[in-house]
Amino acid sequence: MSNAQNLTYAAIQIVHNFGAVAVVGGSLIALKWRENAMRKKLAKVVLIGWLTQAASGATFGMTTFYYYQELPDISGIATYALAIKMICVTLAILMLAAYLRLGQHWEVQHLDKVWISSSALAITAISAAAFLRWFS
Repeated sequence: MSNAQNLTYAAIQIVHNFGAVAVVGGSLIALKWRENAMRKKLAKVVLIGWLTQAASGATFGMTTFYYYQELPDISGIATYALAIKMICVTLAILMLAAYLRLGQHWEVQHLDKVWISSSALAITAISAAAFLRWFS
């Protein structure tokens, strides 16, 4: 692997890691923070984090394709881990977009469930990342 390729993967990993911090940290903070205005700001940060996760995750695959003219060779547990991550990202993006668009009409109990769900999805996705990394 060339230095340019290693640098590319490292740069993508840095962006991916900051996205992970945003989705896990932002979701857990919003669980404790009760003020709706702050939760809405956190929702924007967390949504950007999830979008960053999706984009940087896809960029890993595109980078491999660029250098090897094929997608990463994963199978078994790694395939399941990738699917879990993709499901978590999709559900979280849809949920937070709905929250930002319609959340002002939701009851407090429903708003709390958004943050419980976002936290669970974030923790699940970051846990699946370990399996994807080490079983690839």
